[in-house]
Amino acid sequence: MTQDSKQRIPVNESEPNSRQLTFEIFRFNPLDPGSEPHFDTFTLEETAGMTLFIALNLIREEQDPSLQFDFVCRAGICGSCAMLINGRPDLACRTLTQALPSTIRLAPLPVFELIGDLSVNTGKWMHGMSERLQTWVHTETEPDLDAMEAAMEPALAEQIYELERCIECGCCVAGCGTAVMREAFVGAVGLNKMARFRLDPRDERDDGAFYELIGHDDGIFGCMSLMGCQDVCPKALPLQTQLAFLRRKMAFAGI
Repeated sequence: MTQDSKQRIPVNESEPNSRQLTFEIFRFNPLDPGSEPHFDTFTLEETAGMTLFIALNLIREEQDPSLQFDFVCRAGICGSCAMLINGRPDLACRTLTQALPSTIRLAPLPVFELIGDLSVNTGKWMHGMSERLQTWVHTETEPDLDAMEAAMEPALAEQIYELERCIECGCCVAGCGTAVMREAFVGAVGLNKMARFRLDPRDERDDGAFYELIGHDDGIFGCMSLMGCQDVCPKALPLQTQLAFLRRKMAFAGI
């Protein structure tokens, strides 16, 4: 292609005009005695393909470097950027501003310990939940690290993999009515882990052992079946199916 032909390539003039976006962002530093919870307002010109992750970085770089929020992967894999977006838990990195109204209200996820502004300590909560539920494969014998990995039926491996797709972003916990009201509730993320280990043939626990961990109001019987968890899960995990499965199995185990 010649230089002249390059210059003759038409420019797409049908792209919509950019909007001016207004961001109402929750601000509070719990470590600062003088800080009070409030919302600050910022404005930005929307650009093509803009995500909330991009918008927040622009605000921090150009308007307020003290703004706190979390990100790692920018690809919907790590779950670090979960927050309330116009009242709904979701990931900032995968939310396009063009899918939202021009006024966007951002707040931290409830339930979790607030670090500052939009940043919450989901890791601390997830670690405590995992310890309570003993989310590891339980066997009676010491594993042989030199042995060949045990074979597993492909269909079963697919079922386990489906539940392993959880990124522990905390959206399901933030969208759960029980978790908001009851601090000790393990949430859909914890119950999903229990469903995963119950499927795993390498885990030698019986239903009685699982019942001891989740057969109570802070476990599967605390779920009110509102299914807010499934509605807001960014990975579209089949949480409704797994919670119903666990409730049925634990009900029989408790008899």
